[in-house]
Amino acid sequence: MKKKPIKKKSGFGLSSKLSQLTKKNCPLAKKDESELNYKNLKLLRKYLSDTSKILPTRITSVSHSKQKILVREIKKARVLALLPYTSN
Repeated sequence: MKKKPIKKKSGFGLSSKLSQLTKKNCPLAKKDESELNYKNLKLLRKYLSDTSKILPTRITSVSHSKQKILVREIKKARVLALLPYTSN
């Protein structure tokens, strides 16, 4: 009797999930902290949704440390009424 060749199932298991996860580069990695401040409204608006919610890291691919700085600066700008809390 001849043995049937075993076909590997592609798309199942841990190895296929690891290959789908690709490391994205942080778009703010090249910017220093002086550019990440509450006065830079053009940059801060990129990380707000249409309803003025702060976009999460998984969508923007910003690193954890830069995301914390970004959130703090957006909140400062909101307190100073430079950015809205909600959109109309």
